[in-house]
Amino acid sequence: MSIDQLQPVNQQQANVYSPYVQSAKRNFLPYALSLYQKGVLEGQRKIEGGDNIPFVASWNVATLPSDLTRCRIQFEGNADLSYEVMMASFEFMSFLIELMENYKRYRLTDFSQGFYRKVLRIDE
Repeated sequence: MSIDQLQPVNQQQANVYSPYVQSAKRNFLPYALSLYQKGVLEGQRKIEGGDNIPFVASWNVATLPSDLTRCRIQFEGNADLSYEVMMASFEFMSFLIELMENYKRYRLTDFSQGFYRKVLRIDE
């Protein structure tokens, strides 16, 4: 499914996450939450000066913003290039909102650099 085909969740569902999202980014929330509820995303990691690397990300869908979400991401269908990270679902939602913003800007389905820093545990 393409991001362009996502149907926004209703306002009542989005309101649960609203306190965790900056007001300037709330217009993306119903779409990011719709994507979150799907539990899977195919995209491409942008590589400057090289070919983009395809990935599949999957995650468990939590009920509450404070519940943990476990996200797995695998690049090029290669098990050796699989990573897993756990975070509060409201934090993962903020990464999905960034992904939606970047998609709108660049038409590329990719997570932010901050997400990959978290997955690779660079800032720990």
